[in-house]
Amino acid sequence: MAPVVVLTPGPTDSWRSYAMVLERWPASIRAIAVSQRGHGDSDKPSSGYRVEDFAGDVVLLLDALGIERAVLAGHSGSCLVVRRVAIDHPDRVSGLVLEASPTTLRGDAGLETFVESLTSLQDPIEPGFVRSVVVGTSSDEVAPELVDTLVDELVKVPARVWREMFTGLLHYDDTAELDRIGAPTLLIWGDADGLVGRAMQTALAHGIRGAELVVYSGVGHTPRWQDSSRFAADVGAFIARLSASEDASRTGLSPRSRGPAV
Repeated sequence: MAPVVVLTPGPTDSWRSYAMVLERWPASIRAIAVSQRGHGDSDKPSSGYRVEDFAGDVVLLLDALGIERAVLAGHSGSCLVVRRVAIDHPDRVSGLVLEASPTTLRGDAGLETFVESLTSLQDPIEPGFVRSVVVGTSSDEVAPELVDTLVDELVKVPARVWREMFTGLLHYDDTAELDRIGAPTLLIWGDADGLVGRAMQTALAHGIRGAELVVYSGVGHTPRWQDSSRFAADVGAFIARLSASEDASRTGLSPRSRGPAV
């Protein structure tokens, strides 16, 4: 059976933010990119936009699709979502990919200022505001057509969702629970990231047992947008290693001992 990876985009993004990655993966990987509740064309209930709510949705998605275990990939604030699943439901997570992951956003001054600015946000969302968010959290090297696509998706997120979701991130902290994550973890981070710094990556690499950190030189907050080919290759190789390890565990062999003796 093909390994499964569930791609969870960052706050306000939809599944379309993974489009360039999806087209670069081999058919041997079953990739499922989602638009979380309140995002894109997904349902937009009146409440339920905390990290814990999004994490519960991931488990329900796995149940609905009959997926026993999957690699969960998150970006930025959504890394907290997939970490929550790995902590609460370790049997459902075969690996984690954390792209530009913060340790915690609790008390973050920049986020506090942003949340305060959302008090006056009204529907319909002004495209100019959305474009400023996309540009401010990405890079000048992101293709203009991708920015246009992202803007079209972000305006679908209601103002109330923006407020509840980012307020939830501002109060969430799982750093004391990182040692409960047992799933193999790949950290991907760009050293030109102006939102999430190297100190956070170092803390995560030490806090999550066996976590591997891959640094993209000169890349900003969303590595998959600036170097989608490398991102797809790195994540694909990580998934291949996990699959080989799980196959070896089922057969009682180490990955290196498989095959005929010579």
